[in-house]
Amino acid sequence: MTLSVADVTHAYDGEPVFEDVSLTVDPGEVVALIGPSGVGKSTLLRLLALFEPPTDGRVECDGVDVWDVTESERLAYRRRIGMVFQEANLFDASVRRNVEYGLRIRKPWHERVRHEVANLVGSLNGTAETYRADEALEVVGLGDLAEQDAESLSGGEAQRVAFARALAYEPDVLLLDEPTSDLDPRNTAVIEEAVLEARDRGIGVVVATHDMHQAERIADRAGVLLGSELIELDDAGRVFEDPRDERTRKFIAGELVY
Repeated sequence: MTLSVADVTHAYDGEPVFEDVSLTVDPGEVVALIGPSGVGKSTLLRLLALFEPPTDGRVECDGVDVWDVTESERLAYRRRIGMVFQEANLFDASVRRNVEYGLRIRKPWHERVRHEVANLVGSLNGTAETYRADEALEVVGLGDLAEQDAESLSGGEAQRVAFARALAYEPDVLLLDEPTSDLDPRNTAVIEEAVLEARDRGIGVVVATHDMHQAERIADRAGVLLGSELIELDDAGRVFEDPRDERTRKFIAGELVY
């Protein structure tokens, strides 16, 4: 699935966060969004995740304006998009159960009901869900902790479980909001490797990050949000080595722009 925003403006209480932003995420590519805090990176991810409509402009899945279809149609698109937040938000259960939970809630409601009824009568053992959960945990290097209580994990391990939970249901697009914020180098490296694994599986990935070195390492394309504009969107190598916009050069160099 190709996910895009076209000429999108978004405002809160009449104050625009950003204006006239256009961005397309194709299958099998990583797009990094960089920019200072408060510039709207997380807001743009929320629009891409279909959590809320833009103030103006279009959000499209395969060319279809998702805010111009029925709620059930929009929900079907939303189920094809995964998002990992800065906070892992795991519940008190095993690591595997946390990942399996993501698989269950992504099912349409009638499938969830059938699943729960089957569990009650003992005719479904969850083998397929367990297999997919364990496979996703292996991608993030936590296969040996599947039975461990999630609340006993370190912050970095918890974030890796959150990534596995999103990866397990095989989304078409994966949105990551500062996925390695405050993590140690080991956990950061594992998540970056998992991002590249997702890309190799044909998943389109958007990463909002303050870490420009990370963006340079993993992104195919990079977008720069400054002020209320997406001032640059190009191949990551071009953005970091030979940006078209002087403001991009100054931002990457660490000069105060805004």
